[in-house]
Amino acid sequence: MADGKKLSSLDASFLYLETPEMPMHVGSMAIFRLPDDYKGDFFEDFKAMIVSRLHIAPILKARLEKAPLDIDHPSWVEDDQFDIDRHIFRASLPQPRDRATLERIVGWMHAKLLNRARPLWEFYVFEGMKDNEVGLYSKMHHAAIDGGAGAALTNMIYDISPIPRKVDPPAAGAKPGQEPRDIAANLLDSYQQLFSQPLDASAAAKNLQLPRTGKSDIGSILFDNAMYQIESAVRFAGNIPTVLKSVSDVLGKVADPKSRESLASMVSPPTMLNKTISSERSFAGVSISLSRAKALAKQAGGKLNDVVLALASGVVRRYLQQYGTLPAKSLTAAVPISLREEGNTEANNQVFGMICAIATNIDDPKVRLEAIIAQSTKSKEMSHPLRALMPQVSNISMLGAPIMVQILALLYSRSNLSDVLPPAANITVSNVPGPRQTLYAAGAELLHIFPVSISTHGQALNITVQSYRDQLDFGFIVGANIIPHVQVMCDMLPEEFAALEAAYAPPAADVKGAAE
Repeated sequence: MADGKKLSSLDASFLYLETPEMPMHVGSMAIFRLPDDYKGDFFEDFKAMIVSRLHIAPILKARLEKAPLDIDHPSWVEDDQFDIDRHIFRASLPQPRDRATLERIVGWMHAKLLNRARPLWEFYVFEGMKDNEVGLYSKMHHAAIDGGAGAALTNMIYDISPIPRKVDPPAAGAKPGQEPRDIAANLLDSYQQLFSQPLDASAAAKNLQLPRTGKSDIGSILFDNAMYQIESAVRFAGNIPTVLKSVSDVLGKVADPKSRESLASMVSPPTMLNKTISSERSFAGVSISLSRAKALAKQAGGKLNDVVLALASGVVRRYLQQYGTLPAKSLTAAVPISLREEGNTEANNQVFGMICAIATNIDDPKVRLEAIIAQSTKSKEMSHPLRALMPQVSNISMLGAPIMVQILALLYSRSNLSDVLPPAANITVSNVPGPRQTLYAAGAELLHIFPVSISTHGQALNITVQSYRDQLDFGFIVGANIIPHVQVMCDMLPEEFAALEAAYAPPAADVKGAAE
């Protein structure tokens, strides 16, 4: 990463929206088991392994370089003072050194902002846990990563055998920076390419690459932004047919009475979960069987995501009932949807989301899941035309926007507007597919990888799920001023899963008849 790489508008938005009460990093709490005959120092072995593989993920050595006066998005540049000891730490776990204690510490640590003067990631290794286990808490800023890129980093860190694989060292030599005369020559070549094929707008939109200086002085920033605006205009022109079709599809759905009913179901009722959050977090994790969840989805005629939504719905419904605050109208969930193409491992964000009603107003778990399957199908249909629009609008850049957005984010945070404004969604639920085979790190077997995501003002509760081997690892993160001990909610999930399985179990008479 010799040259600076400017952040996209979507990536940069996670920086601008960050406040002390609302950190914008994501992470995980991984649990390892050391071999019974392990005699080494896991912390040192793990750190040495990461050092040997840093070149596989250049984002790990990249720091932010701000534009002068914040007139444009910052850039990723290589940290020439990179020190691995500022990113991987040996942490201590107090007695009784169990997972519950680790979860409480992870919740506390996840509330702390990353240092923007350094690459935006940290690992904490907790040794000495019961049953020869080791905990690993990791966090990385969302500006650098989404779920898809996270999976790529997982492949960098982990191995498929207890013996770490050999990784080729980085190739020697750095790419030299462009001289002004080279930039001018490339600019003329790009324009010649553009105007030599004026009728093939689609090809021009895809292939046009105007030169950049990659520098951070104000003149270079203005030049690079001008080049970007030209590229964006050409790409937009090449995608006008797609944009017009998407807009037409959206308008057609809005005009459809059935679609308007679907939109009405996506309106979120206010709840105790939709308030201003503090700078403290509560975290807990729990696991269920992946194969049983998939079997349940097949029985219900839905997808695994529908079962995840149903479990989240049951847990939230039960929790709010305990406090007598369950609304008569169904709650909604914000569900991120990846736009990342298969094989794309770039460390950036390629995602948008949909709003789905999660049927918390239905008591019967079977009927609730069936309602969620129907609602999620409608939500996908409503959001489908927007998929083509997102790449066009997700990287809009305007000089001066960074400082303006940061001021607005801080104003929103300090004014407690989320206490009075209607919530866009009540909770966030995300399902990240993971590997099915057993993974290892520095010789230790990975047992679990619980996601630790983001709580925001107005959406205090985030439930993110990571599949691994034959299990679904659920991570619950919430503003601690809203739910001080989210473990209470987390403990309800296995009970909700059992109730859902029981609802789809054949009647006892049928089971007896089949046995005979």
